[in-house]
Amino acid sequence: MTDLLEYADRAWRGEADAGFFRTGRLRKEGLHEIAEGVWMWPAFGNVYLFPTSAGLFCYDTGEKRTARDLLAATRVRTDAPLHTAVYSHGHLDHVSGVDPFDAEAAERGWRRPTVIAHENTPRRFRRYAATAGYNVAINERQFQVPVRWPGQYRYPDLTYRDSTTVRVGELDVLLRHDRGETDDATIAWLPGRRILCCGDFFIWASPNAGNPQKVQRYAAEWARALRWMAGLGAGLLLPGHGMPIAGADRVRTALTDTAEFLQTLHDQTVEAMNAGATLDEVIHSVTAPAELLAKPYLRPSYDEPEFVARNVWRLYGGWYDGNPANLKPARRENLSREIAALSGGADRLAARARELLAAGEHRLAAHFAQFATDADPSSSDAHGARADVFSALEKAATSTMAKGVYASAAAESRMVRNGDMPQKRDTP
Repeated sequence: MTDLLEYADRAWRGEADAGFFRTGRLRKEGLHEIAEGVWMWPAFGNVYLFPTSAGLFCYDTGEKRTARDLLAATRVRTDAPLHTAVYSHGHLDHVSGVDPFDAEAAERGWRRPTVIAHENTPRRFRRYAATAGYNVAINERQFQVPVRWPGQYRYPDLTYRDSTTVRVGELDVLLRHDRGETDDATIAWLPGRRILCCGDFFIWASPNAGNPQKVQRYAAEWARALRWMAGLGAGLLLPGHGMPIAGADRVRTALTDTAEFLQTLHDQTVEAMNAGATLDEVIHSVTAPAELLAKPYLRPSYDEPEFVARNVWRLYGGWYDGNPANLKPARRENLSREIAALSGGADRLAARARELLAAGEHRLAAHFAQFATDADPSSSDAHGARADVFSALEKAATSTMAKGVYASAAAESRMVRNGDMPQKRDTP
């Protein structure tokens, strides 16, 4: 079985690819014992199990598609029932693995596992149910796979507001709430063992504090939570995604580096806003420190600093971007037709998109490709240019966020060009 701590050590030193963890191969090895009495299920969303005299304590429960595998892997290790599970937050890859344990408890006559979460988690589940169609669309775009959005959720049995303590057998756990990627995040601190379960406050990548298709993130509060965690003196950090980190110095460094990363993006954005900058000026001027971006655990492989700046703007500045023409804009198609009329038609816009792409002007090329298809949705040439441009942008992008949006746009244009889907119709 792979030694996760040894692999994490090599990844920390830049000698192993942290991306290997995300292939899912390690999950197939079952539960990994990363310390005495600490089992890790290295799934898309990590699961951590702690055996106690009263049963298992679980921090996060994984996703639905691997829920039965989690139970099976657990039963290879122990027959002890699941006593208590804590959700780090309400995202589906962290809250969807309890059902098989519930069913097992019913079959064996055990008490049902107690699930604990922050008081905002039930509200999140209700929002997910109300916006199921939208969540299918954005997650299919982001991850480029078919998505089945659930209509039912395993609600917590107990909720708390600011902090609470839990005792399972001989295991004492402090649960603390803070806002970061979500407004319902729970940190678990096991002081007697100096183990810190941080959920998605740390994910071995640039923090998911900007996500362009999803609800508000909280960069400054996230940084504050990370600094609080860094002061605990934890010897083992168990993140929501990616490998565990062992050693107090490394844990402190990982947390404080991530806090600095977020804080500098937040502070630069606020400073620019206070100086009267527009959103356009903010996103093209705010940058993350190069020395932090070079860290193997802060590379923009999922989110990007530019998106974090946008989310800070959204938190403090609303949706107006500083361009008065965007306050009550013309329909996109009408604007594109006017631009096409001035420039010589949609085909000319498509040609210019290709020229800009060849010159390495990817952002400009994207605008012109989109203008071309908006101006003439039936133009095969325009959709060919759009497919070429966004395919190139997808290959050049580093983050899952950007890759998903660009790949979706390219696929859409390829389908239109090939006659595989109806043209978009204007609405009156």
